[in-house]
Parts: sequence; C-alpha cells; structure tokens
Amino acid sequence: MTSAPHPPHAPEDLCRAGTDLYERALREGRVDAGEAHAAPCLAEFGLLQPAVDDPHRLEPVAPAVALHRLLRTTAERIARERRREERLAETFEALGAAEGHGTAADTTPTLRLLSGKETINRTLTEVLTDASRELLTIQPRAGLPPQRVEAAYALALSRDQSLLDRGGRIRTLYQHTLRHSPTTAAYHDRLDGDVEARALDEITDRLIVVDREVAFMPADGSGDLALEIRHPAIVRFLATTFDRLWRLATPVFPEAAPQPSRDGITPRQRAIAALLVEGHTDAVIADRLGMNIRTARVHIAKLAATLGSQSRAQLGYLIGQSGILERED
Repeated sequence: MTSAPHPPHAPEDLCRAGTDLYERALREGRVDAGEAHAAPCLAEFGLLQPAVDDPHRLEPVAPAVALHRLLRTTAERIARERRREERLAETFEALGAAEGHGTAADTTPTLRLLSGKETINRTLTEVLTDASRELLTIQPRAGLPPQRVEAAYALALSRDQSLLDRGGRIRTLYQHTLRHSPTTAAYHDRLDGDVEARALDEITDRLIVVDREVAFMPADGSGDLALEIRHPAIVRFLATTFDRLWRLATPVFPEAAPQPSRDGITPRQRAIAALLVEGHTDAVIADRLGMNIRTARVHIAKLAATLGSQSRAQLGYLIGQSGILERED
C-alpha cells in the first residue's frame, strides 16, 4: 500500500511531518535519508542536506542559515516582479499614446455582480440618485417576512419620491396577489408624482430598469446576489420586455380596473384553468400565480363546481369544452 502523496506547501506553512523530522534532526544532528521520503519539502526548502561522510544520512541546516536563504530568495523574487512591473508600465505607456477613440469603455463594467443586500441597496440608491427620467420595476410575490417587506418598501419610498421630485416617472408591474397588499397600497398612496401600477397573473422575476440605461436583476434565489447591467443591448431588451408586459397588464393604480367575469368564471380562475390544461400540479400553479397552495385549491374547487366537474381529469376536459380559454376579440 503506497502512502498518500505529499501535499505542496510554502516554507511558511511547513507541514507537520516536516516540522517533526526537522526538529528531530536538529536534536540528533542527522536522520536517515529514507525517513525524509515522507517530508520531501525539507530538502526542497534547504532544511536538510546530505552528510559529507555518509550520503545515506541527512544533516539539518541551522534555522538561522535556512531563514536567510529563504528570505534572500523572496527578496530576489520581489525584485524580479518589480522589474516586470516597470517593463509593463513602459510598454503600455507607449501603447497608450497610440490609443484612439474606438476602444471599449474602461470606466464602468457592462456587467457587475453585487454581493450582499447592503451592497445591492447601496448601489441601487446611488444609481437612482443620478436618475432623472424613468424607473421601471417588476415586483413578483416577495416571499419575505412582513417586517422585511415593509422595510424594503420604506427604503424604496424615500429614493423613489426623490426621482419623482426631479420630474421622473415610475411604472410598476405587480403579480395580482400583491395588488391588494396593504403595504403596496400604502406605498402608492404616499408617493406624489407620475406613478402607475399594473398587475398580471404571471410575471417574470424581479427587475429594475433605471432611465433605460441601467438594469438590476437577481443572480440567485436568496436575494443575496444581484446583477447590475449596463450593456445597452441587454438593457434595451429588458425595457422592451417590460413595455410588452405592461400593455398586457390590468391597471391597478391610480384606479384599479374591474376584472370582468365571463360565464361565471373570473379572470383568476381562467388563469388557473390555463395552467390546469397544461398538466401542472397545484403546487406549480400556486407558485406561478403567486399564491399559497391552499388558495389555489380553493379556486380550483370553485372552478370545478362552476363547470360541474367530478374529477381532476374531467375538469381538464370540461375546461377545453367550455371555451373559457378562447381569446376575446
């Protein structure tokens, strides 16, 4: 059975096997060469060397001498790096003189990963401080404790009102389940300016677009990572997607438009029916429509009662026969 390979390490991180063998060599004056196979780092760092009178034995180099050699090696390496830095600076200084106007911008990255809620909020506040025209946001179901939702809206209220005071406008898309939220209503009631909100049964993940120049979107599922986007093509695509969803959405603020029912089927039940015929489970339907599974099942039961269904399979068939999913002209 062969022993595990010796892991590489630096002199300042001398391994346990090397430390023990070197200490014994210092006490006894020498060790057998075979014993050093378990700690080849000692010979590599110059801590053990062959004995003059017996090549099968190794003698320890005095710690002070070994330290001086290692420090000298470090100093030589630092000197080489400094000479390399000088050459690089000279080379790119000459190249800089030939730089034209066709080079990529070097001041702001087009994509930047933001880590931590404090960093995300600070960056968003800085961007909104410089904004002057428009804020577009998509707000799905928060999935946060009420106190965290209220804290987030309190922070948004202050910076959003500042944008409105500068003549900007705000457009927000909510998932339908948020449109009657007390926090959402209080947020819009307290804002003074050009503010509108609409709602959809299904929307994308959270999105923020500022002045159609900078966008923010989640980079993970926990909200601890966000992507700051400044690439014009990507920001333009995201703003266009928002515009198209906006045209499909139902007005909520300033005045909520009544959602008409058809044949006793509410718009919410039609949205559920569309997902049912696609074969989704109750849990998936609840997640996509931003409601808890109990509420989804209540809507499904009401839909089944309205259509006279006695089973899940029959419900799908009756939905298809009822014509409730046909688009209105």
